[in-house]
Amino acid sequence: MAEKFDVIVVGAGMAGNAAAYTLAKGGLKVLQIERGETPGSKNVQGAILYADAIEKIIPDFRDDAPLERHLIEQRVWVMDDASYMGTHYRSEDFNKPPYNRYTIIRVHFDQWFNKKAREAGVLTICETTVTDLLIEGGKVVGVRTDRKGGEIRADAVILADGANSRLAVKAGFQPEIKPENVALAVKEIHFLPQETIEARFNIGEEEGVVIEMAGKISAGMMGTGFLYTNKESITLGVGCMLSDFKEQKVTPYELLDRMKAHPSIAPLIAGSEMKEYAAHLIPEGGYHAIPQVYGEGWMIAGDAGQFVNGLHREGSNLAMTTGMLAAQTLIELKVAGKPFSAANLAGYKQKLDDSFVMKDLKKYRRMPEIFHKNKQFFTTYPDLLSKAAQTLIRVDGVDKKSKEKEIRKSFVESRSLFGLIGDAFKFWRAVE
Repeated sequence: MAEKFDVIVVGAGMAGNAAAYTLAKGGLKVLQIERGETPGSKNVQGAILYADAIEKIIPDFRDDAPLERHLIEQRVWVMDDASYMGTHYRSEDFNKPPYNRYTIIRVHFDQWFNKKAREAGVLTICETTVTDLLIEGGKVVGVRTDRKGGEIRADAVILADGANSRLAVKAGFQPEIKPENVALAVKEIHFLPQETIEARFNIGEEEGVVIEMAGKISAGMMGTGFLYTNKESITLGVGCMLSDFKEQKVTPYELLDRMKAHPSIAPLIAGSEMKEYAAHLIPEGGYHAIPQVYGEGWMIAGDAGQFVNGLHREGSNLAMTTGMLAAQTLIELKVAGKPFSAANLAGYKQKLDDSFVMKDLKKYRRMPEIFHKNKQFFTTYPDLLSKAAQTLIRVDGVDKKSKEKEIRKSFVESRSLFGLIGDAFKFWRAVE
């Protein structure tokens, strides 16, 4: 392909589609390359769509986007082996349009998003792998693909090729991702009649619930579980740090099977038919794991740049926002007649720093290290909290003051007074 483009976007996920669409709407000539059979066929996500992020790109997305349910309730569970305690927040305000969050099926949404990009003028090529970046005089000038005569030139390349960006590593733009900075998540989609889902979760038509889970569900590893309601299916899964999987010799599907058998989860999926199983790497190294995200003729967006807020389980909104900001940077330079040099592309980093993306990641910058080194938050405390709740709730003739004394004693015996104070400080430092 001898044709030259203004920008080549590698990847057709949330970040890649956001970048490609924004660029095309800005009048640039864009080529998007996707290794999957179709846009979205290689993408895996729970998945929650954050309206604010996509609305900034496609304001009228609700008109025809393939949305499952709008979320009206958020549950957070801390689990031991047989029980959970947690919080629920349900508001009728979330049941009034325009809705804030939706569940989606990624393959359907990504195909819709890419169709919008193609309608805006993007040329998308699927079943094509970018094997190398073309670099001349220290500047990225295009890509090399696995197709015959597959060198394609462009003034800039946006890498939106996922958590394990082989192109960025191969080009020396970032090091190999460390096992302690990436989670391996597995998920299943279980199909049930729509009315069954609505009855089990006490929701109406098109209303949805999300449950986020932590504690012993991760078998002592740093990780979380999730359950989302779709129209006629339930998506559930669990993810833990890759380094922990390697250390503990627990397979992801074993962890997922344990999760499905938990007495609080099993009734929610009883009688369902499982039709999809998938695994995915999620970058969760946080702020300190973010690599250099721009250089001479190149930029990185989405998971490839480690843009995931692990504590709040936000990824798609960061991906779309970073893809959009990368595109906006290039559009501004193109309009101003300025080259896509590293000095000029530094504007992308400034846009990131000014956005919620970097502000939130910076706020939680200590979280990955603290939680990784303090597994008691996933083992000891779920047990202690469960036993404390059970002790207080059980009516057995023992006075409440004695029960409170018993609970305090169990906490001190498990962690010591100084240990409890230290853990409280660590937790505060992780989320402050």
